Amino acid sequence: MELRESWAALAAGGVAGVFVDLILFPLDTVKTRLQSPQGFRKAGGFRGIYAGVPSTAIGSFPNAAAFFITYENVKSVLHHDSASYLSPATHMVAASLGEVVACLIRVPSEVIKQRAQVSPSSSTFRILSHTLYHEGIQGLYRGYKSTVLREIPFSLVQFPLWESLKDLWSWKQGHVVDSWQSAVCGAFAGGFAAAVTTPLDVAKTRIMLAKAGSSNASGNVLAALGGIWRTEGLAGLFAGVVPRMAAISLGGFIFLGTYEKSRQLLL
Repeated sequence: MELRESWAALAAGGVAGVFVDLILFPLDTVKTRLQSPQGFRKAGGFRGIYAGVPSTAIGSFPNAAAFFITYENVKSVLHHDSASYLSPATHMVAASLGEVVACLIRVPSEVIKQRAQVSPSSSTFRILSHTLYHEGIQGLYRGYKSTVLREIPFSLVQFPLWESLKDLWSWKQGHVVDSWQSAVCGAFAGGFAAAVTTPLDVAKTRIMLAKAGSSNASGNVLAALGGIWRTEGLAGLFAGVVPRMAAISLGGFIFLGTYEKSRQLLL
């Protein structure tokens, strides 16, 4: 992959990340509060819907940029040595490695954001200071494993589906898809991936919001899923699925469409 293409992927990914995270932040807040162990109303209801937005604003660009520069570079390397029928596997590997790298930036931002979302009366800076004082740097990475375990299955579904839908649409119309068509494919792929990975998202939220020293604070995803199943059943595992699907479908449209358009402009 050429240096210019790498820079284009980095910049386009960063711009797309900022756009989607800030536009859809209220839906993300509603989803987090629905998944919160204290319940939607006690977590803030519809009050302070932009609580935690500074954390997202700071983390969005480097997070998305890190994902896409890894994704495009790995995809470029693997494509050289693989047959066309292996393309879905190539996209899966590239997306998975992209998520592992991006989560190094995403998780601290996500921890602070989610804690602010369920404590709208506290400022983002106060929550950051409290987390560092009581838990240290480890506190900022609470839920790293659960986030990666959520993001990898999500990407394994979303990105091969997105690429396949684009290829199918391109074949049907006889030319490469436009950026808006890529965005439509992204919306379908994102919404489907969001639905099937919601239980992992609920577990990740509970781990990030758990009090230090509690069982969920250990970061054990299977234990968190088991606890939710025992106490809340299927409804608990799929808490917030509607706003999550709505946010990620819209997010897929904006994110992947903006990424394609920005990348085309930069190349």
